Amino acid sequence: MALIPFDDRDGLIWYDGALVPWRDAKLHVLSHGLHYASGVFEGERAYSGNIFKLRAHTERLIGSARILGFEIPYTADEIDEACRQTLAANHQTNAYIRPLAWRGSEQLSVSAQQTKIHLIIATWAWPNLFGDDRMKGVRLDIADWKRPHPETAPTRSKAAGLYMIGTLAKHAAETAGFDDALMLDWRGQIAEGTGANVFFVLDGEVHTPLCDCFLDGITRRVVMGIARRCQMKVVERVIMPEEMARASEAFLVGAAAEVTPVRQIGPYHFTPGEVTHTLLRDFEAMVQMSPSAVEKLAA
Repeated sequence: MALIPFDDRDGLIWYDGALVPWRDAKLHVLSHGLHYASGVFEGERAYSGNIFKLRAHTERLIGSARILGFEIPYTADEIDEACRQTLAANHQTNAYIRPLAWRGSEQLSVSAQQTKIHLIIATWAWPNLFGDDRMKGVRLDIADWKRPHPETAPTRSKAAGLYMIGTLAKHAAETAGFDDALMLDWRGQIAEGTGANVFFVLDGEVHTPLCDCFLDGITRRVVMGIARRCQMKVVERVIMPEEMARASEAFLVGAAAEVTPVRQIGPYHFTPGEVTHTLLRDFEAMVQMSPSAVEKLAA
């Protein structure tokens, strides 16, 4: 099936406070965000008309912008409402939501103190990142690119520039016949996928890397909470690549990936099993709950 280009679609995009036709949502080619990656974004999903963990995503968007040194000119309440408004305007109940804030074209240099801050929100139909076949388990290569030291990049933000090495790693993995890539950090420790957090099952326990140089995903925290409510032991720690030889199961989690079983990472093989299926089932049930029910469950 041919891909629909993202600049030529029907629908509406929320752009700096107003809904505009999809094809008219444009920016200048000399925008600072395009040249210097001074942009931050979120990835969210709506299920049955409710945007899952909307406020958590909005707060992270605002926080990411502050890490990059700019203030989004809308409150959290205004951004939440704009997300809901865009979803409704596009007549969608199950969709992916993409807020993006960036520096404009008033100043084009490393310094960008005089730029205007823009915000868009787009929504579109997007099934799971890995498609219908994901339940058999996806295959990951081990990337050559590494997640950087937190003193060399704003690793606590969901900054657009941080995804460049993810793109490079995923392209290399796809060229080699894999679905995606597992990234290590600059120390050689397991970090994450190119756009999702990773978990392993060792001796019935759920293990996941410490987030000291990559994003502590919202879906990651949700899945950890589900595991604990299922009386599973959850361990956040340093995980070295050779430890994957002892893991019986592995899976990725994220807004785009949701909960996706993994059957191979480089030379290591896994069998999607009871732990993965339990967490996937409970996650799929949770995203169908009302926002108030989700917050009550997580309390």
